[in-house]
Amino acid sequence: MKIENVNEALTPAKLVYVLYMLSLLTGFSAVVAVIIAYIYRGDAPDWLKSHFTFQIRTFWIGALYMCIGWITLPILIGVLVLLFTMLWLIIRSVKGLKVLNKQLEHPFKNGWML
Repeated sequence: MKIENVNEALTPAKLVYVLYMLSLLTGFSAVVAVIIAYIYRGDAPDWLKSHFTFQIRTFWIGALYMCIGWITLPILIGVLVLLFTMLWLIIRSVKGLKVLNKQLEHPFKNGWML
């Protein structure tokens, strides 16, 4: 999709962060969010592309953490991993929204943690 102006692109990027946080309640909204990020990343300006890249990485890293959590749930370590993943997702989304609202490139687009 061709992005005509900054405000047009900010809305999907904000929506992705919100959908990630909503996924803690629904589960499936993260899939919708990552699809939106993939669709809008291609034509975004570089500073905004960094947010979409960060959001896509958040989905895949979060999916990995969730799998590890579910696999280790029988030995109770999984509870801690799942709680960590939920907190990690909230912090990444809030920090991403904060940087996005300033219309700055995401400084840790390739990071695994926060």
